[in-house]
Amino acid sequence: MTIVISVVISLITQSAWMLLIPLVSCLLSLFTGFNPVLAIVKKFLTKPANEYAQEDYDQLQFNQWLAVGFLLIATISFFMNWGILFNIATVMVGLAALIAIMGFCIGCFIRFQYQQWNYRRKKSAEQ
Repeated sequence: MTIVISVVISLITQSAWMLLIPLVSCLLSLFTGFNPVLAIVKKFLTKPANEYAQEDYDQLQFNQWLAVGFLLIATISFFMNWGILFNIATVMVGLAALIAIMGFCIGCFIRFQYQQWNYRRKKSAEQ
C-alpha cells in the first residue's frame, strides 16, 4: 500500500520525493533484510506474524528487485527532468503494486514465465 500511496502523491505533485520512501524501504530490505515499513505494519497485525501464510523468499526478492528498478528509473528520470519516463515508470510500479493488492502478482507471473522458458530451453538443449 505504501507504494500505491507514494505513486499517487508523486503523480499528483509531479515530484519523486514521495517515491523515496518505498525506494529506501525496498533497498534496506534487499541489502539488510530489514524493511522499516513492514516493521511498522507488524504492530497492527491481529495475529502473531508466524500464523500468516509465508511468501516464497526468492519470489519476494525478485519482486523487490522489480520494484526497486522501476522506483530508481522514476526517481532518476525526475531528477533528469525526463517527465514522460518518470510518469511511465511511476505508473508501472504503482499498477503492479495495486494489482498485487487485488490478488494478482505480476512479478510472480513474470518470474514463472521466465522459469518455464529457461526449463524448456534446457530441455531442448539436452535432446
